[in-house]
Amino acid sequence: VQLQASGGGLVQAGGSLRLSCAASGRIFGNYVMGWFRRTPGEEREFVATIRWSDDSTSYRDSVKGRFTITRDSAKKTVYLQMDSLKPEDTAVYYCAAGSVKQVRVARQYDAWGQGTLVTVSS
Repeated sequence: VQLQASGGGLVQAGGSLRLSCAASGRIFGNYVMGWFRRTPGEEREFVATIRWSDDSTSYRDSVKGRFTITRDSAKKTVYLQMDSLKPEDTAVYYCAAGSVKQVRVARQYDAWGQGTLVTVSS
């Protein structure tokens, strides 16, 4: 699977952005797709994931109620709608895919898209 991420940009605090991650290749039923982010000097951290088989989702606590992850099976695309953005959401966001058991663990994913920068100004 190859992943192509898009949708980052500059937004003021309180604003919204939508990230997209388009997959090419075969998506297996047990696949998880999701988003991680990284700020300079920090480890890549889990943001949100969605399981292809049943649409079950998982979010890090700090984005619950503000971010929503969805998927379009026909387009093999995952979206991350980010609302009420905060300056601390500023990071490079990466989409990921794989047959994983621990959805919050980055090293379990074997496909990664290029990063897309999200900058939230105060």
